[in-house]
Amino acid sequence: MKKLTMFYDGQCPLCQAEIQFLSSRNHAELLSFVDIHSQQYSPEKVGVSCSQALAAMYALYDDGELISGIDVFSAAYARANLPFLAWLFSLPILQPILRRGYHFFAKHRHAISNIFGPPALWLVNVVSKQGK
Repeated sequence: MKKLTMFYDGQCPLCQAEIQFLSSRNHAELLSFVDIHSQQYSPEKVGVSCSQALAAMYALYDDGELISGIDVFSAAYARANLPFLAWLFSLPILQPILRRGYHFFAKHRHAISNIFGPPALWLVNVVSKQGK
């Protein structure tokens, strides 16, 4: 299975919670994460501007293939050993709903994250500590 680098909004608490959750399940080390606000992120190398990266989730396979949107989540969940979520996000019948939902979330990420982000971060930290 190819390694996947996910590009995420490090200023979004809900996004941080998702990345922490995936990191805690990254036992096979098939995932890596780059905050698009960090110096590690290079729009020129990735081919995605910061504004594009804020509008949709992007990830890059180690062979150079770029994917975006909900396809990133299906690939990430597969690599984090979450086969049910990977399958769910890849179901063709759910694709239109998931795409619209993700588009809405991406557009309103900070408002949604202000409400759900802190509890999600807390929960991820609690679950991570229990798993150790």
